[in-house]
Order: sequence, then C-alpha cells, then structure tokens
Amino acid sequence: MITIGQLAKYVGVSIKTIRVYHDKGLLPEPDRDVSGYRRYDAKDAIDLIKIRTLAEAGVPLARIRDLRSATGEEFQQALREIDDELTASIRGLQATQVRLRELAAGHLAPLPTEVGAHLEHLARWGFTPRWVDLQRDLWILVFATYPDRAITLFHDQAETLANPALRQLFLDYDQAHDLDADDPRIDGLARRIVKATREHYGPDELPELDAASEIPALIQGTVNASSPAWRRLDTLIRAQLEA
Repeated sequence: MITIGQLAKYVGVSIKTIRVYHDKGLLPEPDRDVSGYRRYDAKDAIDLIKIRTLAEAGVPLARIRDLRSATGEEFQQALREIDDELTASIRGLQATQVRLRELAAGHLAPLPTEVGAHLEHLARWGFTPRWVDLQRDLWILVFATYPDRAITLFHDQAETLANPALRQLFLDYDQAHDLDADDPRIDGLARRIVKATREHYGPDELPELDAASEIPALIQGTVNASSPAWRRLDTLIRAQLEA
C-alpha cells in the first residue's frame, strides 16, 4: 500500500491531478487507514496509468470516465478508435510542419506542384524576380478564390508560355514595367499583343475583357496596380480588342 504522494511520483502526475480524477469520478478514492491517510494499491496505479495515457492522447475526461464501465472488447475498440484519431492528428501535424519549413525557406505559396514548377520555368526563361513573385501571388489569389476554375486557367497560360513567340511577348510585357506610361514602345507592344491574341484565340474565342468578370478583373487589377506603364498597356489592349 502506498500514499498518494508515492502514487503520484510513480505514475508521473501531480497529487492535484489525482484529486481531480477523484472528483471527476475517474479514479475511486480508497479508504483511509487508521492514521487517516488514503492508501493505494497496484490496481490504483494501473488505473491511473491508463487514465494518464488516455488523457495525454487527448481523450476528454468524460469519455475516459465512461470507458471505466466498458467491457474488455468495448475498451479495445475504443483504443483502436483513439489510435486512428491520433494517427490522423499526427499526419495533420506533419503536414503543418512541412508548411512551416516551407514558410521558413521562403516558399509561401500553397499551390499545386505543377504551378510551382511553372514558376521555376519563368525564372529560367528570363522573367524578372518581380514578375515571378507577381505570378505566384496572382495564382495564390486565383486558387484561393476560384479553386474549381483555377487549374483550367493555369493550364491555358502554361500552354501559351510554351510557345516561344508568345512567351517573348510576356517577357516584353515584364520589361515594360519600368517604362514611362507615355513611352511609344508601349503602343507598339500593345499592337503586337492584340495581333497575337487574335491569332491565338480566333475572332470568336477572345478572352473575357468584361470588368465584371471575376477572375480577369482580379488578375488584371493586381497587375495594373504594379505599374503605370502596365496600366496604360492594358487600356490600349482592351480598346483595340473591343474595336
């Protein structure tokens, strides 16, 4: 027979915790001896180890109390369910750890793998870091806001950039960022983009230009906010395509 202090030290909990378990009905209080002290036996230690293990696994105390009256098979089934829940929790924590490490490494975009690979291609093709960062941010917005439509739009852009001639237009678009809004090179670039757009899509399949169209407005609005030259370029392209 051992005292509450000895039991607490053996199992690895505090005396206060044992008293809480008594109050919650998880661990029956033993009778007092002639000196007025409660004495615990091996069964109490075993029960306390079970309670501590379940509590550390995140099982609510009320559920632990209910398991005291479970049959052997019911208890084993409950343990299997708790184990499954822990496995799912561990996987979730591992996924969070991966995202945390990506965050520490500067990889902030929760994007599909193929989008990440595409962004790496942009850098190798000669796009500026500014453009790559902008594209990353845009795809984050699109995938977060329109997840069902984003991948189709991404594939369309990836296919466009796979064409060297069209990719050069985007490279020129990128380089136009720092031009003065009235630079005549912007007019020439707008005409080239309009011509290529008509040839790529055909007269009946031009991309939506309606400002109320959600995704184009989201993308172009973000691009235009980055540069007065880009803003004027967009105005010229819209005017010529709508003409």
